[in-house]
Amino acid sequence: MADNAREHTDNQGGPGRSEYHGVPANALPLTASEDRQWATLAHFGGILGCVPSLLIYLIFRDRGPFTAQESKEALNFSLPPTIAAVVANILVFIPVVGNMFAVIATLIWIALTCYSVAAGIHVNRGQPHRYQYNLRWIK
Repeated sequence: MADNAREHTDNQGGPGRSEYHGVPANALPLTASEDRQWATLAHFGGILGCVPSLLIYLIFRDRGPFTAQESKEALNFSLPPTIAAVVANILVFIPVVGNMFAVIATLIWIALTCYSVAAGIHVNRGQPHRYQYNLRWIK
């Protein structure tokens, strides 16, 4: 069956080309509403840490200017608290002070969630958002 797929020709008659081929390397630019939508999701993704904003930044930065700007801002904001929360969660296993680190990790997550939701609401209105306390590691 796999041999049949390799030998299959497409409508243009080219031998060796399968009818199943990938998408073009240059994806289409985002529309204005899609650009705002992905920018909003980059900020809302802060609830889960820095991974959603990182993925959105890497995938959509060349397709929409608003998404590139806002996902970079969300990534710069969510990266340090995510690292701090991971470290605090690892330190939970220390016998005497582990409970203190569990509280610290929870407070970090609550603060990150509140700031991310507020920024996502702001960006959903089409306005750029700048976090007041942001290291801006990624230029």
